[in-house]
Amino acid sequence: MKKKLWLAFLGSIIIAVIVCHGTREAALAQPAIPIPDINLQVGTGEEPSQIVGTLQLLLLLAVVSLAPAFVVLMTSFTRIVIVLAFVRNALATQQIPPNQIILGLALFLTFFVMSPVLTRINQEALSPYLAEEITFEEAVEAGGHPLREFMLDNTREKDLALFLEVASLQNPENRSEVPFRALIPAFVLSELKTAFQMGFILFIPFLIIDMVVASILMSMGMFMLPPVIVSLPFKILLFILVDGWYLVVQSLLESYS
Repeated sequence: MKKKLWLAFLGSIIIAVIVCHGTREAALAQPAIPIPDINLQVGTGEEPSQIVGTLQLLLLLAVVSLAPAFVVLMTSFTRIVIVLAFVRNALATQQIPPNQIILGLALFLTFFVMSPVLTRINQEALSPYLAEEITFEEAVEAGGHPLREFMLDNTREKDLALFLEVASLQNPENRSEVPFRALIPAFVLSELKTAFQMGFILFIPFLIIDMVVASILMSMGMFMLPPVIVSLPFKILLFILVDGWYLVVQSLLESYS
């Protein structure tokens, strides 16, 4: 019986070796699939047009890599994401809602708030440029006007005057002459101040609940019980009863109207 088992085992090994060898021979007999050859060469340009083209490509790659920073600093994303983070911290719900939900909601609200500006940029700059009606420089200048108007409408004069004074720039006679190098940081500073003001107002009702619960627990002698654990259901209940997310989103949207 054992002899038959060994013979069957050896036979299966021999058959497997033969099959593998045949498969290898068939694979070697087939023509090899050509692999594309990619060559990257770095050389010196002899004509000015070649150098200009290379510099434009490098500039385009730099702009693409900095696109997230432009979205954060030149749109309503900063205020929205900070206020939503304040709401989560005021509720003391740890990571609920998670960061992905906060960032996703902030991104879609940003697109909603910025949709009129993006529409103007498309109508006044992008579409004429794609139709070859204006040059690239004219498209950049035309596309900057709606964005400048949006940032100026949400920038405090005090913040803008600070950067104009530090940069030793003269006060512009009209809104179209405000330089972006002073407008962008002033806009971000104003957004941070507004976001923290809204966050402070959001913290007040939840702070009152924490203080009431802590006072009750201390009067009952329950010093070892953390007040946050007891006050958390009451804060969530209050937030649900007043439809908190609706009010927060409504306040954010109306702050840009």
